Amino acid sequence: MTENDNFFRPIRSFVKREGKLTKGQQNAIDQAWPKFGVDLDESPLDLSALFGRDAPVVLEIGFGNGVSLAEMAADSKEYNFFGIEVHKPGVGSLLVQVRQQELQNVRVSGDDAVQVLEKQIPDESLDRVQIFFPDPWHKKRHHKRRLIQAPFVETLVRKLKNNGKIHVATDWENYAEHILEVLSDCQSLRNTANGYAPKPDYRPGTKYEARGVRLGHGVWDLVFQKSES
Repeated sequence: MTENDNFFRPIRSFVKREGKLTKGQQNAIDQAWPKFGVDLDESPLDLSALFGRDAPVVLEIGFGNGVSLAEMAADSKEYNFFGIEVHKPGVGSLLVQVRQQELQNVRVSGDDAVQVLEKQIPDESLDRVQIFFPDPWHKKRHHKRRLIQAPFVETLVRKLKNNGKIHVATDWENYAEHILEVLSDCQSLRNTANGYAPKPDYRPGTKYEARGVRLGHGVWDLVFQKSES
């Protein structure tokens, strides 16, 4: 690799730590990936064919251990849920829950969300994009690694249908302020609230979030809607 190649390499908003798969997670990946997994390629997906039906599509970026995504899929079976998570144990954990709960409305990618969006998600195909508790990269020198930046938001907007929504939640106030500024600066989006939004009913709370609230930590939800073009 030359010095120039290194200079132009895209900044990653995540550090990929593989972690150790449990036997159950590995078994779920081995058995469920052929049906529920989506491999990265250069062709746009036919989302109706992927899910085997026409239904509104929710894309979640960075679903962690998949508990909340599985809960949403179980509670909102009228929606199709496409989850992206680069950490393999998280993918395995979600697939365990998909099998246990017999969820048919979930599909999973283990690749970089930026590449999946650019290569595989058709324009104007998503009803909602949700990003819950993304890495805040709290040190100032690392702020450039934050996922929510203007070019990424413009990509999300292209993938949304008219009136589709971007929903971000964070427990870092500084990041919340940054996200509010970035989303507000996008001319194709309008804030659905006067500043931060009340927590929507469809977003499950987590044990981590509940613990933070008990300790006095805030949680900020931001919900912006794509305006009619």
